[in-house]
Amino acid sequence: MDSKDFIQLEDTFGAHNYKPLDVVLTRGQGVWVWDVAGKRYMDCLSAYSAVNQGHCHPRIMQAMIAQARKLTLTSRAFRNDQLGLFYRELCELTRSHKVLPMNSGAEAVETVIKAVRKWGYRAKGIPAEHAEIIVCENNFHGRTITIVGFSSDPQARGDFGPFTPGFKIIPFGDATALENAVTPNTVAFLAEPIQGEAGVIIPPAGYLKQVRKICSDNNIVLILDEIQTGLGRTGKLLAEEHEGIEADLTLIGKALSGGFYPVSAVLSNSEVLGLLQPGEHGSTFGGNPLACALAREALKVLIEEGMIDNARDTGDYFRTALSQIRTPVIKEVRGKGLLIAVELTPDAGGARPYCEKLMQKGLLCKETHENTIRFAPPLVITREQVDWAMERIAAVLGG
Repeated sequence: MDSKDFIQLEDTFGAHNYKPLDVVLTRGQGVWVWDVAGKRYMDCLSAYSAVNQGHCHPRIMQAMIAQARKLTLTSRAFRNDQLGLFYRELCELTRSHKVLPMNSGAEAVETVIKAVRKWGYRAKGIPAEHAEIIVCENNFHGRTITIVGFSSDPQARGDFGPFTPGFKIIPFGDATALENAVTPNTVAFLAEPIQGEAGVIIPPAGYLKQVRKICSDNNIVLILDEIQTGLGRTGKLLAEEHEGIEADLTLIGKALSGGFYPVSAVLSNSEVLGLLQPGEHGSTFGGNPLACALAREALKVLIEEGMIDNARDTGDYFRTALSQIRTPVIKEVRGKGLLIAVELTPDAGGARPYCEKLMQKGLLCKETHENTIRFAPPLVITREQVDWAMERIAAVLGG
């Protein structure tokens, strides 16, 4: 079978809720992937930051094989010998008090919504059914009914209502707007430190510090969704570290398993997660021994192999090189670490054609919000590999 055959199978038997580039991949290693015809490509998307450690990292693979031979799933009806170790190591690494493991990022978001509402009623004394959570315009936290209900993207919301009440939307990066939106019924503020799907939108310097103070002053839980920005992507373990703050609850996922398995987690202080009682929340697969063993090794790999520092240094190098392309089609280059966006001018004709041209040259990236190309390669990328990428990017954007 060739690429056209595989694409035809997808189009015939699959729902059409994605618009992928027409490349059919069959193998990956580090920053490289190969299609079914054997052509090599550089992956500059990293499965939306799920493959921070690079494709098929050998240490994580061995951890998966070793655990899969012993025990994969017990459900949470019983204990397993990986869960407590995962909890301890993750808490020590992130300075958290409690962990609640789930599978996908959206599940982690749904989990935290339930947890902070319960905290609001039990600890803050908010009247029943009146809890409010403040979120930001252009957010992306997942695609469940509740989550798309507080999205400001018409495509995400269209024809999917009615939606879950209890959310208030304010502009991103505007601390005054947050302060003005707070009411006695506000339980939490949920935001991404950097808005990834919106086009790598970075808030003004000092914004997260202001947000932290507003939440503390008003007894509001600060929730940071670090599912895409966390685990080294921005050059710090967590993006919140760039401003020296700590959220009350932090959501992580994607790279928590190095791309081998769906694993996510809610990191919390004891005050919020400590209120959950048996039967109030759970997941058959959440916290299974295979997931825990993978996540433990994926975290060790990030730290021990210097990937976070590499994201900072090589990310700076990559952004500088992108900024030096002289072309009228580029409006702005922005980013932090290896989470980088190149926003094109409206006259450029959209980002999709440029992504398709880059694919032809052996570099895979993806458009977001029509006019923006996102570059987010695995954190193992080298300067020499960035130079390889830049030859192709400059030829496509500068030509």
